[in-house]
Amino acid sequence: MDISTALGILMGTAFLIIGILINGALGTYYDQASIMIVLGGTIAATLISFPLPKFKETIRSVKHIFFGKEMNAAQVIENIIELANVARKEGLLALEEAALQLDDDFLRKGILLIVDGTDPELVRNILETELAFVEERHSMGQSLFETMGSVSPAFGMIGTLIGLINMLKTLEDPSTVGPNMAVALITTFYGAVLAYLFFLPMARKLKVRSKEEILLKEILVEGMLSIQAGENPRIIEEKLVAFLAPKMREKAKKEKESESGEEAYADAAN
Repeated sequence: MDISTALGILMGTAFLIIGILINGALGTYYDQASIMIVLGGTIAATLISFPLPKFKETIRSVKHIFFGKEMNAAQVIENIIELANVARKEGLLALEEAALQLDDDFLRKGILLIVDGTDPELVRNILETELAFVEERHSMGQSLFETMGSVSPAFGMIGTLIGLINMLKTLEDPSTVGPNMAVALITTFYGAVLAYLFFLPMARKLKVRSKEEILLKEILVEGMLSIQAGENPRIIEEKLVAFLAPKMREKAKKEKESESGEEAYADAAN
């Protein structure tokens, strides 16, 4: 589970509740009509903006916000180097058996294309086309939450206008001004909280995860084409590490050294 997402939502909710309780009561901030206007209006506007199948598919992507796998660049590069060593020692055809054991569908597909003797330019075109469609699917989820984040404050304002209209209708009774004004402002509160604590941060988290996945897939494409070109595994490793930011390079280097140390200790123990 992604700790930062859960922690952020819990902290944001807790600070809001504590802030309310310091000078007021939670019951003051509950209004059924306001919830219907803001939440119902936001969902309705989103359904109008997106086809129903896309809406359902994107809502299912919420699990990636909370349970997305951490992208391990070091492991990806290590997998490529292992395949490069197999190809260098036994030839490209020996990669077929190794490819069938891979968990990564994208990597398996690329390796099998190479084993089949596909032209390198065609391999690149096929993989980059698939990469483009992956990015397109990701952007659909991002745009849905961005849409919800942009319309929820608008429906909060609509609810406020409705509340103000109701207040003006009973303006001759001063005792109703305060309660009606409070209800009018609550809808704006709901819209802002939904947008800035939930929907927009979720869109940004999906965008970050998408960039991480696309980067790793670009590393895979470059690595597979380097294997097909028969490049030295050490040169391939240096080329792939160049994709990473300096901090990620250091992390990958430390992980590799740690694994090498564990393997050496295991060999010595045996």
